[in-house]
Amino acid sequence: MTQITSLFVTRLYRAALSEHGKPIDVGELETSCYSIAEDDEAGQEWCEENGYPGYTSYASLTDLGWRFPIFADLVKALDKHVAAFAKDLEFDLDGKELKLEDIWINILPEGGTHSSHIHPHSVISGTTYVAMPEGASALKLEDPRSARMMAAPARKKDAREEMRSFIYVAPAVGDVLLWESWLRHEVPMNMSEEERISVSFNYNWG
Repeated sequence: MTQITSLFVTRLYRAALSEHGKPIDVGELETSCYSIAEDDEAGQEWCEENGYPGYTSYASLTDLGWRFPIFADLVKALDKHVAAFAKDLEFDLDGKELKLEDIWINILPEGGTHSSHIHPHSVISGTTYVAMPEGASALKLEDPRSARMMAAPARKKDAREEMRSFIYVAPAVGDVLLWESWLRHEVPMNMSEEERISVSFNYNWG
């Protein structure tokens, strides 16, 4: 009897940020993101020098949890989401916890993109969404086997989700998405006239 099974699954965690911990006021979080961006001259300079559209605090700030209490609340909630995802992934953490490595703000204007990348040296990466106007880009996730497919034909347009080479996830404000840090992903062009705001982060172990 023929049997076909799925092996080596790639997991994606999606939940409302409010499912764990103190409810987060997304409006206050948005205001805090703009306030930090306005004051972060080093971050503004880095974005200009590196051709980054909009603003990111990735290369300039490491203390968001200290700057505004709402970021401290956010980290507490993210810790619980990451712990839940790690449990689902059945990691053997040897009695240790995954800990926040870095957290940063992304403000992407109309026409802005973030090219395909991974997050080396981390275990779990993710993003929570602060402002997603209509037309703002989804998150694009790439099948990690793509480089090994060689002469494989393209998938059908209506292929089952788990068989597709790329998955587009359209998060809502207040969502948190988590994935293992080796999973290649990108943010396609923001087609909205308004800015797309998110807060991204990495967790490591050991």
